[in-house]
Amino acid sequence: MPNTKSAKKELRKSAKNRQRNLRFKKEFKELEKKSKKAIESGDEKAKDLVAQALKAIDKAAEKGVIKKNTRDRKKSRLHKALNEKFPPKK
Repeated sequence: MPNTKSAKKELRKSAKNRQRNLRFKKEFKELEKKSKKAIESGDEKAKDLVAQALKAIDKAAEKGVIKKNTRDRKKSRLHKALNEKFPPKK
């Protein structure tokens, strides 16, 4: 347990930040899973779900929950899967 006043405050801050980080992480993981499932099933809502997932991934990286390279890798794989199933029109 913290003894000093500043250590007590830091404990409160870290608990609050942990909850915030978990919320962002859970949000983008759920959207990522939903969009992958929609892509595999060939659902037309896949494009919307992917867009939501990309936004959530960007937000998580912006807040420092995931690293920039992790963000780029996840976005790339989602785009690749989407483009294989639903090729862009030329």
